[in-house]
Amino acid sequence: MVAGGQAASPEQLLADAVAAMRRGDRAAALGCVTQAEALAPFDPHVKMQKAMIHRQSGALTAALAALDEALALEPYNFLALLSKGAVVEKLSGERLAARVYENALKLAPDEANILPGLKAPVARAREVVNKTREALETYLRDQMGSLDQVGGELAKSRLDEAIGVYAGRRKVYNHEPLLLHYPRLPAIPFYPRELFPWLPELEAATPMIVSELQAALATQMDAFAPYIAFAKDKPANQWEELNHSRRWSSLFLWKDGVRQDAVCATCPGTAALLDTLPMAHQPGFAPTAMFSALDAHTRIPAHTGSTNTRLLCHLPLILPGPARFRVGNETREWKMGQAWIFDDTIEHEAWNDADELRVILIFDVWNPFLEPGERERISAMMAARNAFYGG
Repeated sequence: MVAGGQAASPEQLLADAVAAMRRGDRAAALGCVTQAEALAPFDPHVKMQKAMIHRQSGALTAALAALDEALALEPYNFLALLSKGAVVEKLSGERLAARVYENALKLAPDEANILPGLKAPVARAREVVNKTREALETYLRDQMGSLDQVGGELAKSRLDEAIGVYAGRRKVYNHEPLLLHYPRLPAIPFYPRELFPWLPELEAATPMIVSELQAALATQMDAFAPYIAFAKDKPANQWEELNHSRRWSSLFLWKDGVRQDAVCATCPGTAALLDTLPMAHQPGFAPTAMFSALDAHTRIPAHTGSTNTRLLCHLPLILPGPARFRVGNETREWKMGQAWIFDDTIEHEAWNDADELRVILIFDVWNPFLEPGERERISAMMAARNAFYGG
């Protein structure tokens, strides 16, 4: 084809192909693309145009071959992958298409930046991927049978999470400490109860602790201070809504390794009980023990703690209604008389879905996988770092 006595460019040929398709002349369109391909054999856009013509003509196998040619030239071509997924879905069904769609979705723009014409295909890709992952997880669970006999609490929760991760329905969560990552400690969201033989004693003391808390709420409510209190020159990030807000407030019995004698004096039974527990004594850092109060219908956003050398214990004290807590992939509801221990360097968040104030006791304990000699030297190491920076 010539224009003004000169051979047409690949761009002009592709434009002619589009015009031919609009006229319904698919043979002419394919002819234009064939000429363009001869002039620009390594242009992925030419391959994409050829794939589109074949696809609209119902020649799906040829369309798939053209898309593979485009991806061989440009493997991270989002539109080519999305189109390939749609073609594979028609040729071979959702399950094979899901694997192509997964790769396309990894390259997809943010929702706000997706072109209007691509919103429906992207939504379909997500639908197929989610549906296939759900079917895979169900199939895996059916084939594996009941998890009741696999072992203890840790083994069952570990295997249950692995199934979800393997099926692509759960995210992998690792330690993300803000201060110290101590190597070779397991990333366990909620630790097995059997590692903490003192938990029943703590739970049995719930009525006594609640009584002391109620007295503190009646006489020292003003002492409950906002837990989040960033300076004005510090970015608040996800904490902006709760920064300097009493919607999440705390009354400390221990704070950064310092006993708060005035509060402990008003809660003598609670303070004495804490003294018997393996709290993580790290001068300048830990232990921290506090009554944590969260207002009605308030969410604590996802975050991580300072170090995996210590874990946090939660004991619910006032639960006026539903209240949830997520660590990694596992979400639990607080229940009166039941404590749990978790690794706060794994992403976690909390919700008070009730209409009234929720209060829990929070304190940190040593990670049970640490040996006594390690605990001593970890404390020394953290104190030395503080001293190095003049802290």
